[in-house]
Amino acid sequence: MAEPEPRQHGPTPAQVALKGLCPRCGAQTLFTGPVKFTDRCRACGLDFTTFNVGDGPAAFLTFILGGLLVGLSLTLELTIEPPLWLLAIILVPLGVVSVIGALRLAKGVLLALEYRNAAREGRISDQ
Repeated sequence: MAEPEPRQHGPTPAQVALKGLCPRCGAQTLFTGPVKFTDRCRACGLDFTTFNVGDGPAAFLTFILGGLLVGLSLTLELTIEPPLWLLAIILVPLGVVSVIGALRLAKGVLLALEYRNAAREGRISDQ
């Protein structure tokens, strides 16, 4: 069985992630919500449901950004000692926005790389 050829045309993974572009045609049709992929590109018909980005980016980014926000929280507490309600008003929206933004970028990059490299599920050949 021949290996699929990597695809070298179309937008870069960074462009796909930042602008929500289709990795095949470059139309701005990748996302239907903040982090939800649409089922199919309206311009070229590429089926996004065949790609398996998974939940890895969500857990990974939540831990990284959570650690950064805890560090920021401790730094603010130890330097300027703001009231707890002020920390909550600043850090909760910052956490939500940063996780959603980073998740959108990570999912877009992973889908673009999966498309570009013609990645597929591993199989053990029958011999």
